[in-house]
Amino acid sequence: MQIIKPQHQIMSFPDPENALGLLEAAGRTCYKSEDLITPVSASNFVQRIVNSGHLSVIEHVSVTVRLLCDRGITHELVRHRLAAYSQESTRYANYSQDKFGNELTFIAPLFWAPDSAIYGRWAAAMEAAEETYLYLLKEGALPQEARSVLPNSLKTEIVMSANLREWLHVFKMRCQQSAHPQAREIMLPLLREFSLRLPQIFGGLDKEMAPEWRRMEKYPGWIPQK
Repeated sequence: MQIIKPQHQIMSFPDPENALGLLEAAGRTCYKSEDLITPVSASNFVQRIVNSGHLSVIEHVSVTVRLLCDRGITHELVRHRLAAYSQESTRYANYSQDKFGNELTFIAPLFWAPDSAIYGRWAAAMEAAEETYLYLLKEGALPQEARSVLPNSLKTEIVMSANLREWLHVFKMRCQQSAHPQAREIMLPLLREFSLRLPQIFGGLDKEMAPEWRRMEKYPGWIPQK
């Protein structure tokens, strides 16, 4: 049994300069102000578009991200319907095979200290789930049958593609205080990375979510991905 931290990987992100140029060209079509385009006008134009709420313009650019997190979080994530998802399948993945290390991998719950009694009880439950899962496979159960004992804490990988407007919405929903702590655990660092690349679009929300970083630091297992 392995217990790991969640992480993200940006698989496809447009060149910021090219993305801003495309968004300016698309946005100025609405106002027929293409004559105002200059080599340095895109950044301010896109910033104004976002501030004005004319967010349909930023739908012209998309980003693809791979998320490694627990299955409970992906159950929430896929409710954002304006996106494409490809997720690791427990129907077909046989975790007793060598390529999976003949074991299950779980995401550590950040809200419990690793040396606490409650964390120990959780870890024991994960170990029991692994033991039962491997036993079922050994006795001839198919992976799609044995998966019935797999918990939400099971590590999964999901690739998500969405346009910038949808990513903005996802970050607003999954980084705020009312979101699940494990959703904020993975989405706050991802928002920060988006903000560093395209501050004209994500910088304002990143600043707005600054208090959430301080709240997350109170969790004993909070180690934001660099």
